[in-house]
Amino acid sequence: MDYLLTEEQVMIKELAARIAEDKIRPIAAELDKTEQFPREIINILAQSDLFAIFIPEEFGGTLQLQDGRMVGGVLDLCLATEELSKACGGVAVCYAASALGTFPILIYGTQEQKKKYLPSLAKGEKLAAFGLTEPEAGSDASAIKTTAKKEGNSYILNGTKHFITNGAEAEIYVIIAMTDKSKGARGASAFIVEKGTPGFSFGKKEDKMGIRASITSELIFNDCKIPKENLLGKEGMGFIATMRTFDMSRPGVAAQALGIAQGALDLTVRYAKERHQFGKSISSFQGIQWMLSDMATQIEAARALVYSTARMIDAGRGSVAKESAMAKLFASDTAMRVTTDCVQIFGGYGYMRDYPIEKYMRDAKITQIYEGTNQIQRNIIALQLIKEMVK
Repeated sequence: MDYLLTEEQVMIKELAARIAEDKIRPIAAELDKTEQFPREIINILAQSDLFAIFIPEEFGGTLQLQDGRMVGGVLDLCLATEELSKACGGVAVCYAASALGTFPILIYGTQEQKKKYLPSLAKGEKLAAFGLTEPEAGSDASAIKTTAKKEGNSYILNGTKHFITNGAEAEIYVIIAMTDKSKGARGASAFIVEKGTPGFSFGKKEDKMGIRASITSELIFNDCKIPKENLLGKEGMGFIATMRTFDMSRPGVAAQALGIAQGALDLTVRYAKERHQFGKSISSFQGIQWMLSDMATQIEAARALVYSTARMIDAGRGSVAKESAMAKLFASDTAMRVTTDCVQIFGGYGYMRDYPIEKYMRDAKITQIYEGTNQIQRNIIALQLIKEMVK
């Protein structure tokens, strides 16, 4: 389908596609096997200005502002993430997770904070990460126990975050911590913490089923002292900042799922044409044709939803919680269905690591889990529907 992309967006898509094919695909299997962080690929993405496409020109990015708001940033990010994910979902999330850590600064940062942190993020010289999840606070994000106690001109952080994408590889972290436990979710605040700050260290590196090129690890805060200027927004705005960040970032997860599904389908169509059984290509069997047709249709429907949601966000159309949740839900469920069917078409070969298709299935699963499980997405959608009906 023609999504009427701008000339710049077509260039972003083509650039990301070339990097995916020329630089990522040849080493994707090795990165998956060794769990090696793709630092060389990150440098290539930085040199290609792909970290700049969702950051305004004022702060070193390439994104132009119109009437004081971003235009195109989320859709541009989705286009790049989708193309990178066609070759490797693990590498793609290393890139997209830096955007996740950058969005809170874009949304709530002061001019001073933006000038300090965004230029190096736009250049890809530094990566960002977002620290919300804890051992006892997954889907229930309001149950976080990490604390931030104000002492004079500083805040003292104590606690542990886990399952943090970009883990020890990032340099700039946005951390959600409780400043007033008595207020529940309204007692959470957001802080910028830099790598190397005394009292900030890294714990366990997770051994994952998929996206193994991405580093997922614990963040440990032990009397970590940060200046009060590192508070994002006001005290008590941490949970709101988290929800607004996810509204912007979930289409990026959806785009990752979309790229994984499309990459798997492309490999499967090629395999179906080359694989012969009963004296002919299996692509000539109606049963296979129907599976391919269903997969292609589901992917295109997901793409339409993801792009439309990204455009809504870029147009500043108010609350997009429902649409963002729908995009993440539908695209990730599609990715899991598609990659499962692709493995089925590959047959026994699909189950073997000698062939790349099983990796797509492993990588797809996480898109149904992180940045809010798909069960949580359904809760969000339902609540928004009910609120709209009340109005």
